[in-house]
Amino acid sequence: MSELAVVILNYNGKKFLEQFLPTVILHSEGALIVVADNGSSDDSVDFIRSFFPSVQLISIERNLGFCGGYNFALKQVSATYYVLLNSDVEVTNGWLHPIVSLFNRNPTIAAIQPKILSFRRKTCFEYAGAAGGYLDALGYPFCRGRIFDKLEEDHGQFNDTVPIFWATGACHFVRSTVFHEMGGLDEDYFAHMEEIDFCWRLKRAGYQIYFEGGSTVYHVGGGTLSSASPKKTYLNFRNGMSLIFKHLPPSQLIWKLPLRVLLDWAAAVKFLLQPSPKDFLAVLKAQFDFFKNIQIEIRKRRGLARKLNNFNVTQIYPKWLVVDYFLLGKIRFNELRF
Repeated sequence: MSELAVVILNYNGKKFLEQFLPTVILHSEGALIVVADNGSSDDSVDFIRSFFPSVQLISIERNLGFCGGYNFALKQVSATYYVLLNSDVEVTNGWLHPIVSLFNRNPTIAAIQPKILSFRRKTCFEYAGAAGGYLDALGYPFCRGRIFDKLEEDHGQFNDTVPIFWATGACHFVRSTVFHEMGGLDEDYFAHMEEIDFCWRLKRAGYQIYFEGGSTVYHVGGGTLSSASPKKTYLNFRNGMSLIFKHLPPSQLIWKLPLRVLLDWAAAVKFLLQPSPKDFLAVLKAQFDFFKNIQIEIRKRRGLARKLNNFNVTQIYPKWLVVDYFLLGKIRFNELRF
């Protein structure tokens, strides 16, 4: 068994493998490097076999999404720690050591993320994770260094090691035993917010999630689905509803779910006025599909409640981010008061 395996899930990402895989190999000495190809239709598999024979290749016959692809691949990878690494991430010298060291010092930590900066604007935090993820009282995700679409410059303000609520899926370090103990990622999510759901399950099971500012990577973002994709809008809104339904205690869910529906409708109207009719329709479809499959969601909620009956988790912002951001003008993380 390797101590650490860097596992890259690839879907038609040959250009990113060409660009970033050499750096991953260069800066990951001693780690097992794995590429799991998620049913690509480009020549990614032939490229790996021809130019990177030392990389372990796992071929998946069809695209199982982020969740299904990783669940399939990680059953075949033997290591103490996994790194779920997007193909569009540039790693840096020494990126692994601070995180492995933190794992070894604290056995209650199940997942860790490094600092995520933008590959295109390397002085700015990147949307998908920034300096560690949080949720507000209504279940809306945000990060240190990123609130909604507002990205902060990196001035070293988050060069620390702190507990967080969720660790980004773009570069997600996790103990292998815990990953499998928790049943992996929820494959109904396909992609987007699956890491938040996974981390919420970890928190309810009593584990900790951390940010390690001594490690830095650069993320392109939108490598598989661009930020302007209606499919991405659909997944974010549908999975966001599923997220709070699965995990909020009954006393909160009874009023927060209807409120979330109304706020999502407001977002849909905003898309319509932009105008972005495809995103408007994506929000409506997300809500329709969520309620159409409500019996599945109920079974998941009950199943989790039997195994993980702890609803009192930490690192949830107790206020409504939409109020603080849009009405009170709080656009930076350090302006929020936990």
